[in-house]
Amino acid sequence: MSARRIFSRPARLAAIAPYVWMVLFFLVPFGFVLKISLSQTEIAQPPYTPVFDLTAGWAALQNAFAALSLDNFRLLLSDNLYLLSYSRSVVVAAVATAILLLIGYPIAYGMARLPQRWQGIAMMLVIVPFWTSFLIRIYAWINILQHDGLLNQILLALHLVSTPVVWLSTDTAMYLGIVYSYLPFMILPLFATLSKMEPALEEAAADLGAGRCETFWLVTFPLSLPGVGAGCLLCFIPIVGEFVIPDLLAGSQSLMIGQTLWLEFFSNKDWPVASSIAVVLLIVLLAPLLLYDRLQRRQLEER
Repeated sequence: MSARRIFSRPARLAAIAPYVWMVLFFLVPFGFVLKISLSQTEIAQPPYTPVFDLTAGWAALQNAFAALSLDNFRLLLSDNLYLLSYSRSVVVAAVATAILLLIGYPIAYGMARLPQRWQGIAMMLVIVPFWTSFLIRIYAWINILQHDGLLNQILLALHLVSTPVVWLSTDTAMYLGIVYSYLPFMILPLFATLSKMEPALEEAAADLGAGRCETFWLVTFPLSLPGVGAGCLLCFIPIVGEFVIPDLLAGSQSLMIGQTLWLEFFSNKDWPVASSIAVVLLIVLLAPLLLYDRLQRRQLEER
């Protein structure tokens, strides 16, 4: 009995650890952000009126609850700047995720079909870009895409263009940077799923008369959907809030929500509005997570 208790304690701690992590590093910081989003902007330090002051007594706390304001959230719904920033971020993230899936799936499929001794090398080559600073890699793309950069030099040398093409400060440059930066996040979960598939399933489909395309669409792709979902979520969610790549590579005609949040927080010093932007962004990003969780549960129930 005592031995069971000894071995059960580490198991219980391991089960509790994720919840403790979520409370300490997600719920508690989110509580502070939510508190600031319900505050009013003020020219002070910090630049907002605190809503909750636990040291002021119960009566003051009741007054603070009674004075809660949703004005910052109403501002987000009434100002086209924020609505356009949210919509542009979602559209850019969806398009970039689709491009990443189209590029990443064949790479992951090819890696999964390599001999076992070569799969580790292929995975290492995918991970190698992480060894370099993210910011340095984006600045490298600025040098590649500038007016007399490497890309224009190659295009001119191949006589594909007669004059240098304008790449920087365009959506094309932004998508190039996003796809380059997030491609490993798409490849790795797809590879993990495809490498675990039994080759016998494809052989059975071929024995039953299915061609290569039919085998892929009827057997391989449906079985790889968990990896597809995980890869799309790993790419879509951070791309929606991406700041560095759009700020350095894209134009300033239309801002993504990460840039808008940065402007409100650092330039305008409007912490309540910036916090409300972050809260709404989190709610928007919960939708694909809940959808993915629901699909996963449905697949488990069908099994």
